[in-house]
Amino acid sequence: MAGAGSETFNKILYLFSDSSPMRVLISEEVRGVFPDLRLAYLEIGSMKIGTESGKVTDLLRDISEKVRGEMTIDSVKDRSDYRAYRDFFWKQGVDPTKTRPAAEALVRRILKGSSIPRINDFVDAYNLASVETGVPIAAFDVEALEAEILLRFSEKGEEFLGIGMEESRILDEKVLAMSSGADLVAIYPYRDAEASKITTDTRDAVLISCGAPGIGTEVLLEAAGKARDHVISACGGHPSKIGMV
Repeated sequence: MAGAGSETFNKILYLFSDSSPMRVLISEEVRGVFPDLRLAYLEIGSMKIGTESGKVTDLLRDISEKVRGEMTIDSVKDRSDYRAYRDFFWKQGVDPTKTRPAAEALVRRILKGSSIPRINDFVDAYNLASVETGVPIAAFDVEALEAEILLRFSEKGEEFLGIGMEESRILDEKVLAMSSGADLVAIYPYRDAEASKITTDTRDAVLISCGAPGIGTEVLLEAAGKARDHVISACGGHPSKIGMV
């Protein structure tokens, strides 16, 4: 697998909070193309992740009822935050009618009478935070990471195996991705990697609220905070403070 390259790492823009042991970075190249793109992030450690938690079930019921009371399937398209993420997808060559932004996809499922997929208590909890705030959330098992996560553009020939993919995808240049060390851990902001996914064996994790042009820092902080609260309610654990880049 191709790495980020020394030139890329020499151009890293070191904007991170000391509140979390994991460094989250945005490359100078990405910052130049998307100057108002921001990320909020935190770590949660010492968790015990189960499945089908009653707390998550109750939260899912309450949030689903609220969504059905506030929106219809016809009104979803009018939300400005969903439009911002759709526009962001188009700029990256991703058709958001085929690969929908995560929050919008989850809300559409609820409005069509389906429940959101139950994966495990951690994933279910942050998915509900995404439903509440409209912000896609990425999460990674700390054991699968190096000391930092970098949002950068891919190099031609890098490989990515996402959750649920049968074969690795060979990337072209300029695909917006997250890496940790030499490995890609996400295609930003819609698919996390298989190797670093959250499972019931995960004890320590990084959560990232994935921004887009037009999405304010307050919304990203709210999403990170709700994800933290829902996860801790279901899985326990000790959170870091929320950092922002």
